[in-house]
Amino acid sequence: MAITYTWTIPTVENTIATGGIDIIHWRCSASETVGTGDDAVKHSTSSYGTVGCTPDPDASDFIAYDGVTEANCIAWAQADVGKDDIEARLAAQIEVLKAPTQSTGVPW
Repeated sequence: MAITYTWTIPTVENTIATGGIDIIHWRCSASETVGTGDDAVKHSTSSYGTVGCTPDPDASDFIAYDGVTEANCIAWAQADVGKDDIEARLAAQIEVLKAPTQSTGVPW
C-alpha cells in the first residue's frame, strides 16, 4: 500500500490591524498500512512547523483573514517548506519504522 500524506493547519496567527496572516502552523502526517486483516500494521509519523508570512494589504493577490481558507494556508506552507522535501523525509521515517535498524531493551 502507498504512503498517505495529510496536510493540516492547526492554527494561524494574524495581525488584526493589517487583516493578514503572519504565521501559519502546519502539520504533515504520513501513514502506510502493511499487510491485511489481523496481520495489518500501520506505520505513522508526522512533522510540524511554522511559516512566517508578510501580508501586504495593497498587493493584488492579498486575501484578508476572513477570506483565507485552509487550502490557501496549506499551499503557502508547502511552497515555503518544500512539500516534496517534507514528504520524502516522512517516507524515509516510515521505511525505518518498517525495518528498524536499532532497538532498545535488555537482552535478558
